[in-house]
Amino acid sequence: MHYETITVNVRDDVAVLTLNRPDVRNALNTQMRAEITHAVREAPKSARVLVITGAGGAFCSGQDLGDGVNAGTADLERTLRDEYEPMMYAIHDCPIPTIAAVGGAAAGAGASLALACDVTIATESAIFLQAFSRIGLIPDAGGTYFLPRQIGLARAIGATLFADEIPANKAAQWGMIYESIEDDKFASHWMARAQYLASGPTVTYRHLKEAMHASYDNTLKQQMGLEAKLQNACGQTRDFKEGVMAFLDKRKPVYEGR
Repeated sequence: MHYETITVNVRDDVAVLTLNRPDVRNALNTQMRAEITHAVREAPKSARVLVITGAGGAFCSGQDLGDGVNAGTADLERTLRDEYEPMMYAIHDCPIPTIAAVGGAAAGAGASLALACDVTIATESAIFLQAFSRIGLIPDAGGTYFLPRQIGLARAIGATLFADEIPANKAAQWGMIYESIEDDKFASHWMARAQYLASGPTVTYRHLKEAMHASYDNTLKQQMGLEAKLQNACGQTRDFKEGVMAFLDKRKPVYEGR
């Protein structure tokens, strides 16, 4: 696919997907959603970690309200089912680690996009906002799924009822995101994080994600059974053997991602 609303660059096993509609603060339209979905699905073929970020000083302002969204006549269910859901599933289920590098605002579906990633790292000046109630809508694109799990029901309901801006520092304190980083150190920091994961045991990371995601629905017995199954799969990898040998040899392991 030829991308027009995003860019994708792969270097040293790190794929960087940049939302590239800065004139509308990287708002999501139909084309961008399709391109993101395609790029996320393709990333594991050439990279061992995926970073999603935004161009022009913003992460993503959410739905492009100029993209065929007419109050009272728009088929929002179809748009969510056919365009948003594939994009969000692609990110959430991506077999390699995903990082959202959030500089500036992540609003509405843009916030959900960031929170769907495994790790969200933001500048101190960044904000997260679910402003749906201001225009008579509820959070979507997984917003009502991610927020209660990450910050608790009381905070999730309050933040969406009042449509409050949540500064990155508070988001980190609440557990909504992983880290809030000084703006001038942000780019080098998230790249270092990505490079760390790109040189790690990729198969292990995939199984780790699977276990963590399953834990919300499993009983303790079910979860421990899943852990045993996935741990055995990790134990069959070349990276596990390399990790043990490196430990015994007192050297840094060199993981192949398999």
